[in-house]
Amino acid sequence: MQIKIKYLFTLLVAVSLLSCADPKKEERADNLDQKVEAAFKLAAVQYTYLGSRTPAGRYPKTYHDETDSLETSDSGWWCSGFYPGTLLYLDEARQSPDLKKQAYAALKGLEKEQFNESTHDLGFMMFCSFGNANRLEPRPAYDTILLNSAKSLAKRYNAKAKSIKSWDSAPWNKAGADEIPVIIDNMMNLELLFWASRFSGDKRFYNIALNHANTTMKNHFRNDFSSFHEVIYNKNTGAVVKQITNQGAADSSAWARGQAWGLYGFVVMYRETKDEKYLHQAENIADFILNHPNLPEDKIPFWDFNAPNIPNALHDSSAAAIIASALFELSTHASGAKAAGYRKDAEFMLDNLLTPHYLASPKTNGGFLLMHGVGNMPNQTEVDMPLSYGDYYLVEAMLRYKKMQGK
Repeated sequence: MQIKIKYLFTLLVAVSLLSCADPKKEERADNLDQKVEAAFKLAAVQYTYLGSRTPAGRYPKTYHDETDSLETSDSGWWCSGFYPGTLLYLDEARQSPDLKKQAYAALKGLEKEQFNESTHDLGFMMFCSFGNANRLEPRPAYDTILLNSAKSLAKRYNAKAKSIKSWDSAPWNKAGADEIPVIIDNMMNLELLFWASRFSGDKRFYNIALNHANTTMKNHFRNDFSSFHEVIYNKNTGAVVKQITNQGAADSSAWARGQAWGLYGFVVMYRETKDEKYLHQAENIADFILNHPNLPEDKIPFWDFNAPNIPNALHDSSAAAIIASALFELSTHASGAKAAGYRKDAEFMLDNLLTPHYLASPKTNGGFLLMHGVGNMPNQTEVDMPLSYGDYYLVEAMLRYKKMQGK
């Protein structure tokens, strides 16, 4: 009798587990696997084509469909590192010698920016490029370039405000001569400083990153964990002068890519420090984004969560790519239902980005992958166009998905 009861119990457990399996979920996972693999193949075609259109020493920014013209920059533009970074990611995923050759040619032209002290964007420019190159094939020359880049970035640190100055003061960014503007985007440049601290043993880089993140937590975020785009400080006292926007719909609004930068930046902060306060900050930002009543059904956010013409506002595919990539990593640091939820949302966003509405067809879109990015709506630049950073974080999200799948 005891054996029969034990057998029945085992049978009931087996039946229960089978009934809990979600065939649709498994089907969705298989479908996303296929879409990611197809997107990597497409990306190899697109970036070969993009490379053929990019003049030597130039870096692709965006593409104007109406004139079939590629817009490029010199190496000093804040987006210059995304092109070689994307090529390196694609070689990592697909082992493509041709794309790798393109990446190395682009890296060569970037080398001089290691001494550029006029920008806070050296993390984007140098760590997305040389950081990936060094991760994949470590070289002493890359160490030197990255360390010099970190030294250049650290020179923009203001000890009174405990922040790294983003832009130099100018009327267009609304900062006066005795003020320093700091934008939420700057959270993305701290990863370079953490690398430099590990490599050199100099804690100064680590402390600058820590102070900047703590100041950002204190002054950039509202009670609902949305963030201001720009905070202006008095450079002599460190006092907050203004909390405003430069690229959002209003000073009080939640500019979508700004929320993405904040999320990604605090995920990195937790990874590098293991301080729980940064994990909580990242989770709170993620929850603000994912639970926002204005987040569209496909979870590709409008360019601003408070854009004036929602639901007819433009979506920003670049913000979605950054958020998806950040959520994949956040799901590895969070626990329980939160971790599962973040991964599910990341997969849902990635799945939607890899549909024909957002993902270009071969040899269209100038060679870029993602369509419908929004660069600077108030300034009416790069609106509803491909963006180099949208592609970079899309490919990074795909790589993270594959690695989490064990593939």
